[in-house]
Amino acid sequence: MSLANCAVEDAPVETLFPDLEGRLLVLYDGECGLCNRSIRWLLRRDSHDRLRFAPSSDPRAVEILGQHGFTSPNASPDTIVVLRYVGTPLEDMLVRSNAVLACLRALPQPWPVAAALLRLIPRPFRELGYRQVARWRYRFFGRLATCPLPSTEEQRHFL
Repeated sequence: MSLANCAVEDAPVETLFPDLEGRLLVLYDGECGLCNRSIRWLLRRDSHDRLRFAPSSDPRAVEILGQHGFTSPNASPDTIVVLRYVGTPLEDMLVRSNAVLACLRALPQPWPVAAALLRLIPRPFRELGYRQVARWRYRFFGRLATCPLPSTEEQRHFL
């Protein structure tokens, strides 16, 4: 089944994700153990409430990914995706290491400093490191049968 078959009706992005209000939208692999742990890690540190999360299999996420050129399972991102300025002319999509850096910059100190230091590493090297972790993530962290449901307290951070 292609991503297009899972998509909701064509709708403006602002109606797909009405609760963003300038926050970053983080799309992740809901079946990946490492991804889920990473999202929980971000949740614990997002005291300024700057992040919103959705598994990339969510129909609304599928729709917005399709708008950015991901239209088949083989083309779907097997990585973290961060969308900035969703629903505006400035909408921007970041993937892999740049997405991770954007998440770190959105957190309170000391994480923006960590992001700035990591940004000093040339992007090809950051991407190589990211891809190596991504390659082995299921083997070391497992694959979940379903995307875990957030707790009642965490639900407001998920779309």
